[in-house]
Amino acid sequence: MTDQNLAVVVLAAGRGTRMKSERPKVLHSLAGVPIVGHVLATARELDPAHVVVVVRHERDAVAATVIELLPEATIVDQDEIPGTGRAVEQAISALPTSFTGDVMIVSGDVPLLDAATLTGLLVAHRASTSAATLLSAIFEDATGYGRIVRTSDGAVDRIVEQKDATPDELEIHEVNSGSYIFHLEPLREKLALVTTHNAQGEKYITDVIGLLRAAKADVTAVPVSENWIVGGINDRVQLAETARRLNQLIVRGWQLAGVTILDPDSTWIDLQTTIAEDVELLPGTILVGPTVIERGAIIGPDTSLDSCEIGSGAIVRRTDATLAVIGAGATVGPFAYLRPGTYLGEKGKIGAFVETKNAKIGNGSKVPHLSYIGDTTVGEGSNIGANTITANYDGVNKHATVVGSHVRTGSHNVFVAPVTIGDGAYTGAGTVVRKDVPPGALAINVAPQRNMDGWVEANRSGTAAAKAAAAASDEVAEQA
Repeated sequence: MTDQNLAVVVLAAGRGTRMKSERPKVLHSLAGVPIVGHVLATARELDPAHVVVVVRHERDAVAATVIELLPEATIVDQDEIPGTGRAVEQAISALPTSFTGDVMIVSGDVPLLDAATLTGLLVAHRASTSAATLLSAIFEDATGYGRIVRTSDGAVDRIVEQKDATPDELEIHEVNSGSYIFHLEPLREKLALVTTHNAQGEKYITDVIGLLRAAKADVTAVPVSENWIVGGINDRVQLAETARRLNQLIVRGWQLAGVTILDPDSTWIDLQTTIAEDVELLPGTILVGPTVIERGAIIGPDTSLDSCEIGSGAIVRRTDATLAVIGAGATVGPFAYLRPGTYLGEKGKIGAFVETKNAKIGNGSKVPHLSYIGDTTVGEGSNIGANTITANYDGVNKHATVVGSHVRTGSHNVFVAPVTIGDGAYTGAGTVVRKDVPPGALAINVAPQRNMDGWVEANRSGTAAAKAAAAASDEVAEQA
């Protein structure tokens, strides 16, 4: 049920210069979802009456992503006045005048902060008389974080930013996580008093804490259970660390759901992926996007699947596949490359060193090895010989190849599209098929073999080959 007394403000206006990227920091991917997408998902789970997202850097790109992921969100543009305080000030101005509840503030670059933690913070806030409740953490090395300064009796007094802290304040290990809950009216009143008179020249939301305390209002700090929950992402190192932590949680979740994962450290799974019970993931498996794997399939080792569907009992080994569908009981690999549009039917096979693209291969049909099959439809129960190529491109247009059911094609064939091979047909080894093959026919175009006796001696005299040939000829003559 929607909490009509809760508004969530997401701060996503920063440049993220330490990422050293043209892409906005909050749009970098984490387990297949933009960083800010994780924050928005948490906000949705809280079911607040309002979600306001403050944007500025690369405004259009960030806003478009936010609306795509959370259409009901309100977008607010931060103006020229820098700082989190100004961002929050503009955000609460966008709330309806009828709203008088609590304002939760979270950062768009803290993706692992979950709804359970924030719900606990909200419960603590509402159970107290505090005008503000903030989430804190204890860090051995608190460099970069705002320090929570307490009074002699342990009450929260103020928050001091790293660049404004005294040497004694820098020794404090309790830090501000950047997540808060305020009663709206005290927040609005004190934000109007916050200035930019500090080392950064910014309007800090943290200054509100000191102003509230000066007005004799209570402020509470609730520590998190694990520091990584409030870890922000400011550079590529932190992005990688957060990705690994999140992946550990995802992998563990699937293990507890009945998936065998032999090497969690080398297995990466996106949040959008769905895996059934009794699936086995071998080392080096990477599952990207909305990949779906049905019961009993075996994936890996060293396999990457992007937005694929894998049927029950299928085996996919050492394969790179994108937008491919693999039927139940089918086998793929090793060293197969499945490009978008590949469909392999039940109990079919795509073997070693095979590349497919926009290819529909029917139930029980096989492309065992060393082949390229593109823009092709293969019926049921057919076998494509080794080293087969579908020549689907004439330099201007792509053309289709159709192979019927129960066809047997020879090794080293080239099918020059557009061409159709009828049901039950055969083709000979080395055949270049340039025209349609009727059902049940044998297609061959190999010229009769011609042996030119003595050619090596005449043309390669004195070579190792010539000496070997001469010795063999003498041996044959002696045995005659």
